Amino acid sequence: MDKQLIAERFSKAIATYPQEANVQRQIADKMIHLLTEHISFPCSKVIEFGCGTGIYSRMLLQALRPKELLLNDLCPEMKYCCEDILRKEQVSFLPGDAETVPFPAESTLITSCSALQWFESPENFFKRCNTLLNNQGYFAFSTFGKENMKEIRELTGNGLPYRSREELVTALSSHFDILHSEEELISLSFDNPLKVLYHLKQTGVTGISGTSSQQLRTRRDLQLFSERYTQEFTQGTSVSLTYHPIYIIAKKKKV
Repeated sequence: MDKQLIAERFSKAIATYPQEANVQRQIADKMIHLLTEHISFPCSKVIEFGCGTGIYSRMLLQALRPKELLLNDLCPEMKYCCEDILRKEQVSFLPGDAETVPFPAESTLITSCSALQWFESPENFFKRCNTLLNNQGYFAFSTFGKENMKEIRELTGNGLPYRSREELVTALSSHFDILHSEEELISLSFDNPLKVLYHLKQTGVTGISGTSSQQLRTRRDLQLFSERYTQEFTQGTSVSLTYHPIYIIAKKKKV
């Protein structure tokens, strides 16, 4: 993972992400529902890694009402997107790479929406979270599975190294009891392939998921990409883009 590139792409998309990230908002809604269904309250010390522009953060604050909510993101600029909730006494922001940044111990909940797929080693991070949680702590996240943006992967041959739900559950199970896991496929429709690329750029994903400027740098490249995309992925009068969210709620194993 080129963490600097990831940070740059998402920083450039700060202004457009909230309007374009409808799938991410839908996933965040579902995560909140699952949290309130499966975890015990109160949830006093919460860490959210990969907070982005704060879509999930605001939901967490309202639904869980934690005494402490630490927001983290790879992009320091995301702090300015969360200024409204950072004015609250219980909310703070810690920039940096969640795989290495020093999080506080004895947390009640470590959680995230749509961020874990960017990690070098989710497996090492699971082990780390186990040590950061208190004995009754929870680890809850959504990420994306192997079918995510399959259209882009099939046409470019590139994509993130997504884990399957089974692989994630297996990696978690030595440290956590799995309370809930599920996955779904969400298909978005666009008028044409260029609007797919525009959507990805507006959410900060372009350049990382396999639609980099190196691959689509000429008008001819774009034309060929569009022709193949239209041929392979037309549904009715539109083309599709697949999201594959995975949801997991886990609790720290008792020693």
